[in-house]
Amino acid sequence: MKAYSIEFRRKIIKAYEDESISQRQLARRFGVAKSFVQKLLKQYRETDSIAPQKRTSQTAPKLTAAHLEVLRQLVEEQNDATLEELRARLAVKIDLQVSRSTIDRALKKLDLTVKKRHSMPMKKKLSESS
Repeated sequence: MKAYSIEFRRKIIKAYEDESISQRQLARRFGVAKSFVQKLLKQYRETDSIAPQKRTSQTAPKLTAAHLEVLRQLVEEQNDATLEELRARLAVKIDLQVSRSTIDRALKKLDLTVKKRHSMPMKKKLSESS
């Protein structure tokens, strides 16, 4: 999610300083979470800054390069498997539980697509059958 702009943050701080208004009312007025208002005010009091804080560390990926290679092999073995099927097969193979969305992101990273086979032929267009 993108950080709120400095101008928007200034408006919240100004409203808090100029009016006798609670943090909950501020959150409602500006359409943000109360926790955001609390963090913004605390940051402003402690550092005199309202700039968005930079993220200092990234969560490490659950799937290593070796795991990705196993996933690639699973897709090659059965390229019409669903994300859920791949997730289950990967869990058995490497003994690691991950979500379907993690599998989806891993497939995108590997530049692989999982396409379903159509069991029935596609319907003809009306214009072709006339």
